[in-house]
Amino acid sequence: MSSIFLRIYGGLLFSLILVAVLSGIVVTIVNGLRVADYREDMARATFRLVSDTLAGLPGEKHQQWLQVWSHKLSIPFTVTPVADVEGKTLERLSKGEVAVQMLTERSATVTSRINDQWLLQGQVADVSEQMISGTIILLRHLLNAYPAEDRARALAHYDAFSYPVNIVGYPITQLTPVQRHELHQGGIITVLNLSNETLQLYAQLNDKNQILHLGPVKLLNLYPFKLTLTLGLSFLFFLSLAIYILVRGIEKRLRKLERAATRFSRGDFDVRVHVGGADSIGRLARAFNAMADHIQRLLSLQKEMIRGVSHELRTPVARLRFGLDLVAEAKTVEEREAQLDGMDQDIQELDNLVDEFLTYANLEQGAPTLNLKRHDVDKVVAQVVAEHLRQQNRVTIEHIPCNVLDPRRFVEIDRRYLHRAIQNLVGNACRYADSQIQVRFSSTQDTCRIDVDDDGPGIPKEQWERVFSAFSRLDDSRTRKSGGYGLGLSIVRRIMYWHDGRALVSNSPLGGARFSLVWPRKQRH
Repeated sequence: MSSIFLRIYGGLLFSLILVAVLSGIVVTIVNGLRVADYREDMARATFRLVSDTLAGLPGEKHQQWLQVWSHKLSIPFTVTPVADVEGKTLERLSKGEVAVQMLTERSATVTSRINDQWLLQGQVADVSEQMISGTIILLRHLLNAYPAEDRARALAHYDAFSYPVNIVGYPITQLTPVQRHELHQGGIITVLNLSNETLQLYAQLNDKNQILHLGPVKLLNLYPFKLTLTLGLSFLFFLSLAIYILVRGIEKRLRKLERAATRFSRGDFDVRVHVGGADSIGRLARAFNAMADHIQRLLSLQKEMIRGVSHELRTPVARLRFGLDLVAEAKTVEEREAQLDGMDQDIQELDNLVDEFLTYANLEQGAPTLNLKRHDVDKVVAQVVAEHLRQQNRVTIEHIPCNVLDPRRFVEIDRRYLHRAIQNLVGNACRYADSQIQVRFSSTQDTCRIDVDDDGPGIPKEQWERVFSAFSRLDDSRTRKSGGYGLGLSIVRRIMYWHDGRALVSNSPLGGARFSLVWPRKQRH
């Protein structure tokens, strides 16, 4: 399960990084738009005041007036023909707006329309503070040209402000005595309220009882509470969505396993789980499929063994029953002993049959306990050949000695099982060979091989795979008259399987069949 948690943690970490990056991008875009709007709001009033003033002056006075106010406002103003501007700037000016083009993070070129032919441009170093200060200075200058009683009405004609602008009476109680004195001397008083994030400016008009008041002007906060809350909620939402998607995918895969296990428990042994991935769930699905294959094969084997046992036991049991009848009817001791000898052979056949069944079942139904040790395989081959030479003299069995060095003849094997496998192959060859059998062992750096050749009728190629199936007997050339139970080669294949090897059949140079055992020199413990 650790890989599942690693996958979840990895997915969460990736989601956190992705959501954080996306949040950063969103904040950058949103703040970029907010800063652009704020700068435009701050620049609109000052440049509209300058443009409207220039529009009311004769053309020859434009340059002189701009020089004076460029110095006072610290903004280098220029007058540019409309034909020199195009694109988005001209489009915004045609709508009566002020165009702000950022040059750096804190400086910009601001453009406003004077008339149909001329535009006002200026480079502003600080779009926010400088614009507010310039606005109150210029506005005070313009209002001083009006009588005191007309100033409020004149101020109402200026509609470019994005913040409150009004004329208040003196004194201003919000100011300290020092600030009121400075205001009386003609200075500009700036009051900053950190709690409300606002800025207010005061300037005294030439009538001592009238104060020009700008503000409160809302300062730009790049991370206000609402934006921070929205981003936080969005972050939690997308993180929750990522967690849900991860857990949902894992849950769906586990549900597939659950449904397959339920169907399997109800007897549907053909069910398999198709779940990909290299994590624990994917490995669990593959283990389930392997288990289902194994159980299905065991059930099939069980049915085969039941049919095979009933078929194979029928003949010796019938002979025993017939022998008992003959013993009961025997008239002489010699006849009785002959029948008893035959019955003893039938009992021995039953014992051999039971041994074959038990061996095959042990190799098929589970992992047998292999006693792996280094042995000289060529000596094991020679021992099997010598045993068969003592048991029969119908065919010649030739052991061709291994010509490799001693270290390569020593291999990790289970001697008992490998002896049984070679014994089955040689015994099988003895039943079908005409006159000659050859057995040899060979070894390379990585693999070992035992070949058993006979000069019998051979096996058709289309039957090479079937010959290793349990209880299978080939007809015609290899008929039942030669004996056997149809389990010997199946046992050989299973022994090789547990040695990580293979049992093969092919055509022999002697003209009959060649059975081969191939397995790796090094076993997986």
